[in-house]
Amino acid sequence: MAPFAALSALDPDISDTPWLVLTLAILVAFSVYLILRSKRNIAMANTPHPSDANEEIDDVKKASAEGFGSNEQVFPPSAAFVAKARVKGMDGYTALYNRSIQDPDGFWADEAKELTWFKPWTKVVDESKKPFFRWFVDGKTNVAYNCLDAQVAKGLGDKVAIVYEGEPTADGKAVEVRRITYRQLLSEVSRFSNVLKGMGLQRGDTVAIYMPMVPELAMAVLACARLGIVHSVVFGGFSAESIRDRVNDAKSKAVITMDGGYRRGKFLPLKQTVDEGVKDCPTCAHVLVLQRHPGKPDAGCVMQAGRDVWYHEAAAKVTDQCEAVQQEANEMLFLLYTSGSTGKPKGIMHSVGGYMVHAYSTNKYVFDLRGDDLFWCTADVGWVTGHTYVVYGPLLNGSSVLMYEGAPDAPDFGRFWKIIQDHKVSVFYTAPTAIRAFMKWGDEWVKKHDLSSLRLLGSVGEPINPEAWLWYHRNIGAERCPIVDTWWQTETGGHMITPMPGCTPTKPGSATLPFFGVDAAVLDENGNETDHGILAIRKPWPGITQGIFGDEQRYVDTYWNRWGGKYYFPGDGAIRDKDGYLWITGRVDDVVNVSGHRIGTAELEAIFIEDAAVAESAVIGVKHDLKGQGLMAFVILKSAAAKTVNEVELAKKLNGMVDAKIGKFARPERIVFVPDLPKTRSGKIMRRLLRDISEGRELGNVSTLADPAVVEAIRSKFSAAKA
Repeated sequence: MAPFAALSALDPDISDTPWLVLTLAILVAFSVYLILRSKRNIAMANTPHPSDANEEIDDVKKASAEGFGSNEQVFPPSAAFVAKARVKGMDGYTALYNRSIQDPDGFWADEAKELTWFKPWTKVVDESKKPFFRWFVDGKTNVAYNCLDAQVAKGLGDKVAIVYEGEPTADGKAVEVRRITYRQLLSEVSRFSNVLKGMGLQRGDTVAIYMPMVPELAMAVLACARLGIVHSVVFGGFSAESIRDRVNDAKSKAVITMDGGYRRGKFLPLKQTVDEGVKDCPTCAHVLVLQRHPGKPDAGCVMQAGRDVWYHEAAAKVTDQCEAVQQEANEMLFLLYTSGSTGKPKGIMHSVGGYMVHAYSTNKYVFDLRGDDLFWCTADVGWVTGHTYVVYGPLLNGSSVLMYEGAPDAPDFGRFWKIIQDHKVSVFYTAPTAIRAFMKWGDEWVKKHDLSSLRLLGSVGEPINPEAWLWYHRNIGAERCPIVDTWWQTETGGHMITPMPGCTPTKPGSATLPFFGVDAAVLDENGNETDHGILAIRKPWPGITQGIFGDEQRYVDTYWNRWGGKYYFPGDGAIRDKDGYLWITGRVDDVVNVSGHRIGTAELEAIFIEDAAVAESAVIGVKHDLKGQGLMAFVILKSAAAKTVNEVELAKKLNGMVDAKIGKFARPERIVFVPDLPKTRSGKIMRRLLRDISEGRELGNVSTLADPAVVEAIRSKFSAAKA
């Protein structure tokens, strides 16, 4: 009777109408049902149907049948390299790897002890809330302190930390070259930290960073880390809408940007993009702007009073002394957004302690770093590779790192090789997409330059094809530099499968063997070990993500919802050869790796459906000679639009929408308008068949399709569009 009494107090007549109460009760019950069904559907969406899993395995088997994973060429490290290597020979690797698997607590504790801790940890890893692991529990440290203060304390204050080269050139030489020592970098980062404090930012706040590849980007990242502010770096090629989505999801209180940067000779006015992006961001109270081009007309910034702050004006009012905050190891260090199989990017969280140890160890071992190395990772800090192997990892090791702002073909195809020659780069880490571009541009650009300073090469971002590997080995490494072909992802924080340069005999196209502490398996859809299936990781490692920001369930459903939750599911297929080497075949989910950039097909499909003429679409990844993978879009028009729309103009419009909402790098190679999509009787789109059509392969089994004739109609339209 109590509910009726409460309702009567609101409306004296309601107690005389019990049918209304019954209606309300039904509505409440139905609402609860919808919520529960929604949660169930989300979980089911991330749980593959048996036919889906079979299709994933089929793709891996097809790669195996086409010869992937069967390359018998082996390239052992030279005796001269092994003699100076940190870890020597396969016996050295095996001993360390076995210890890391059998005694992970002891192994990782020893690695962590090489860094500075204000308070020791009480437990190396806490697995009690799997899959949310806590590393170095109760330990207190600061990553920026370890990158800077600790290096100065070791006597490295006068060592160059960052060598920077801007893109613009004059008379064949870079206009802007800077060498910043560890002592200078500590001073500038401390000053930057004080500016952030002066804006009212404090430990636990989140700040977005949208900048070109300049030293101030690294300074901004380290200043946030110094104060315990969570940084969320947004790649400088992303659109205003992408900035808005990331700022709002992270509830960022400020954005750090610059008046502009350069790419292929063009000046990019970044502040203008930020202004557009933060229009609808209620939590963003400040925009901090670094001035690079005072007086340059197209670099002019409209400063909003009460919100926008010029960095140089604020920096002139503060000192270069700022104590580092002591953080518990499991506090969040940074957020980095990456594409997923749904339309919404995921905010991947990384912690202070675990990530720091993983970044330190992978840099130390995989790149075999030495005191006189100049390490150049060509990735942008807007991606995780730039976080771990441009900023944090090298500086944690007291190394010198090179940062280059621009494109590899500005002003000509020899820019990278000139940089290596001019600065004497010794360790070079780049993407297979870039390597394939170098091959296309011709060997003559390489031969013009002296690359004898190089001693080690690496590849990152996507599987490298054997042809590109061999070209890299012969033309850039002069057949003397080992190549570390690394597999890892945003969620792992650092390398997972990789050769050890002084240990592992390498095979072109194979990432070879697991890094220390990484217990990898290749499983079929039922969780049985196999030689060709889906890559899985059995045990946690220090760099593992803390989860997806604001969505614990999505993290569980995406990465831990297969094989009874026993294994981490990274979303890649793999082949294990007779020597135990791993060959990564690529994504098995609806995420495509384009030039090392992960793009969720659902993101593009959600954009296309916004157009009034589009009824449905399917976006897939296809083989691409340069990018590794490209995007192909198949679009169905609404009946009325199909009769009147100009397909060429609509394709341009849809590409423009992709540019505005994500960025130009996410454009499909082609948009094909089709009458229908190949679907099973349950309504699932058979993307495998679309890949077969796009790549000109013989079609697989079509017996499960609701309408097998659709495939021929699509193939006919695809061929006509291609012609």
